[in-house]
Amino acid sequence: MNFPSSMIIGGEAVAAVGGGTYESINPADESVICSLPAGGVEDANAAVTAARKAFDEGDWPTMAPSRRGRVLRKLADLVRKHRDELAQLETLDVGKTAFDSGKIEIPTVANILDYYAGFADKVTGDTLPSEAGVLRMTLREPIGVVAAITPWNFPLLLATWKIAPALACGNTMVLKPAKISSLTSLRFAELALEAGLPAGVLNVVTGSGAVIGEALVNHPDVDKIAFTGSTAVGIGIQQKAAGTTKRVTLELGGKSPNVIFEDADLKQALRGAMTGIFYNKGEVCAAGSRLLVQRSIYDDVCEQLATMAAKFVPGDPSSARMGPVASKAQYDSVLNWIEKGKAEGARCISGGEAHHVESGKGYYIQPTVFADVDNAMSIAQEEIFGPVLAVIPFDDEADAIAIANDSPYGLAAAIWTRDVGRALRFVRKVKAGTVWVNAYNLYDPSLPFGGYKASGFGRELGEAALDSYTELKSAWINLG
Repeated sequence: MNFPSSMIIGGEAVAAVGGGTYESINPADESVICSLPAGGVEDANAAVTAARKAFDEGDWPTMAPSRRGRVLRKLADLVRKHRDELAQLETLDVGKTAFDSGKIEIPTVANILDYYAGFADKVTGDTLPSEAGVLRMTLREPIGVVAAITPWNFPLLLATWKIAPALACGNTMVLKPAKISSLTSLRFAELALEAGLPAGVLNVVTGSGAVIGEALVNHPDVDKIAFTGSTAVGIGIQQKAAGTTKRVTLELGGKSPNVIFEDADLKQALRGAMTGIFYNKGEVCAAGSRLLVQRSIYDDVCEQLATMAAKFVPGDPSSARMGPVASKAQYDSVLNWIEKGKAEGARCISGGEAHHVESGKGYYIQPTVFADVDNAMSIAQEEIFGPVLAVIPFDDEADAIAIANDSPYGLAAAIWTRDVGRALRFVRKVKAGTVWVNAYNLYDPSLPFGGYKASGFGRELGEAALDSYTELKSAWINLG
């Protein structure tokens, strides 16, 4: 197949100003997929200039909102038309299974575009009660140039979480995808131009996050940063953005508690536990990486978890249930965390090693389950971002909520129980931006997503995301 090989800046396919390139590596077999432009500060500046011109002088912010919606709907249709191609790029780039890429994630990209296309002509202000001779009103206007810095675990899906609402509101954008996972973002930008998106409205710059990301955060013509990634990097972005008073939204890490009570439908809960940690190899910010299990069923659950995890055999992502982790760096990091868990005294009941395929190549790790984990252990407090589950016993409802909240993070949580009252108490008391009841890892374009505490601030998806991409203007008009 043909691979994207150029950045998109100002509606044109361009190489890096410095001429540099880097190799995109397939984590399944360590082969080189293709070479991509290694952009730098000059390329980031050129992308911001193009986005600024498109916002200040172009048609996108001022065109009829319904027309913006039609462009986004056409882009959604093109994503569906090119689903297989985009899915294959995603699988090659980061080791996702073909099922996850083709049946779940790329179709969801199209659905999100459709959802926000419908909002393009529904971003409204209010007319406020006023005395005679006065009109008081509010208007919602686009912020301007948005820089989106996105991660490698869901390359196109999480980019679309930002692109769709930002463009629906009339903003222009510079997208900086993760260096190791830029293929679908580049192809998406090509499709956006085909859909009728004006030049400069969506620009994509590839290369080092440290170089390009910092240039975007410091650039005076960038009005907002939308970032998804690690908490440490998010803190740095917030500190740097303060120098130019940029708007910032941060969707950061998590160490989410998945809580099973003794009255739960155990078959359903175990399936949810597997999905919660092993979907996408555990490379999910909201992964249910802490499994809290009531003591009365703890031994039984651990035994069944070990058996189920052993059936998740990693392999070729075109056919296996679980592919490789996304990169050599992540492979080394996850294996290091597994060794830390063993050293801390947690009991490894499944996995715990690298998984070796016949070719001897690829970044495969056995699905790993640690039992008898104390919540103070580092494997229960730090985000591992891989297929590693920490199982923690608890006594009663109060104990479960205390352990669930004993974390610097607050991105997501889940509870498995037949007791409606208990479920509702948990929803209210757990400090998390998303709470699932008798479910895990389910999302909808209409449901806002974001975190408490060190998991960031701001919300993506749903109508709430529109607030992140608009400015609220008040108007007082004397009529006579």
